[in-house]
Amino acid sequence: MPVPGFLRITTIVVALAVAAWAGWEAWRGRAPRVAHAVALGAVQVLALTMIGVAVAKLVNGGRAHEMSTFVGYLIAFAIIPVAGYGLARMEPTRYGSLIIALTALVEAILVVRLQQVWTGV
Repeated sequence: MPVPGFLRITTIVVALAVAAWAGWEAWRGRAPRVAHAVALGAVQVLALTMIGVAVAKLVNGGRAHEMSTFVGYLIAFAIIPVAGYGLARMEPTRYGSLIIALTALVEAILVVRLQQVWTGV
């Protein structure tokens, strides 16, 4: 297991909460606000923490079933929140909020995929 369960669950819950909130704002026709950026930043911090723990496990001899896929997911896990925020800033309409919602949803899915690739399930 690359990261502790509480960190995975916390990351998933926060990412899904951000996705639901931003999705609600998009549905209401509202553009993203600074609070959305802060929330997406929280997802980014959790993602970076997970990446740090996973890399530490790899350095200490841990191995994923599909190492190249795992490393690719780690890179995507780090880049997606930044890219999503950048795209949302370029689209100051309801679609910016939708981009943030989808970005957070993808981060939650990546947590699950990282665990699956690590364990080989």
